[in-house]
Amino acid sequence: MTRLQEDRAAHILLKYLLITLGAAIYAVGFQFFLYPNNITSGGVVGTSMIINQLTGMPVGVMTILLNIPLFIIAWRHFGLDFLIGSLVGMGLSSVLVDVFAGLDLSFTDDPMLAAVIGGAVKGMGLGMIYYVGGTTGGIDIVVKILRKKLASVNFGTIMLCLDTIIIAVYAMVLGRYESAMYSLIAMYVTTKVVDLVLYGIDNACLCYIISESTGEITKEIVSGPLHRGVTLLEGRGAYSGTQRDVIMCVIKRQQIGQLKRLVRNVDEKAFFIVTNAKNVFGNGFESFSEVR
Repeated sequence: MTRLQEDRAAHILLKYLLITLGAAIYAVGFQFFLYPNNITSGGVVGTSMIINQLTGMPVGVMTILLNIPLFIIAWRHFGLDFLIGSLVGMGLSSVLVDVFAGLDLSFTDDPMLAAVIGGAVKGMGLGMIYYVGGTTGGIDIVVKILRKKLASVNFGTIMLCLDTIIIAVYAMVLGRYESAMYSLIAMYVTTKVVDLVLYGIDNACLCYIISESTGEITKEIVSGPLHRGVTLLEGRGAYSGTQRDVIMCVIKRQQIGQLKRLVRNVDEKAFFIVTNAKNVFGNGFESFSEVR
């Protein structure tokens, strides 16, 4: 086996290990927190819960049946590799939900606590599955298709909007409006944790500096302790008409104080703008080779 084949085999093994672990974590959040407190999950699982309440059909079985047409669509849009990963994610999560149901265990009977903790646990499991390119089927596939057209919108945001519709139907069909309110809280927590797993914490900052001492500040940033790259943008004041270079640089969050002191020591009258930056790739930050 060549080195390339070994690397590919290791990548595939890691992918399915994470999908398995993510499915188990997802099932724990759903079966031990959300379901015992009548908190629906939205999407296909939420629809399965509605059917379960009306007919007694197992949630896991209904989830698999409702996913069949969606997986056909996924295969046509994203190919065989995505289909296999999603089938594994959906199958494992559905089976584990029904297996854990046999334990007849609930960690809390406080619906607010269940919504927050259960939503966070479920979001962690889903995030792990999404991170390696899989899904648990259902609404995840719909969201992935929509993201092709709405690339600027986070995965979790689209998921939250669609799941809100399912939760509203859940409330109207079963008349459980208070439960639906807790479900919205759980879904909000879930989507935030999903985005946290997928996109990470804002660990970098994008800075713009406008100063009469552009050259000196640039030299200090590039050659000094910060040792960060700088891009100079051509700028012109709309009121004064003055032409001046604008310093743009990306730094780690913990370096903000250091950069502030640097700018202050050079030019106390400088105009300094700091904004959060996510998914920074390149020298000194995450490598493109780590992108999944």
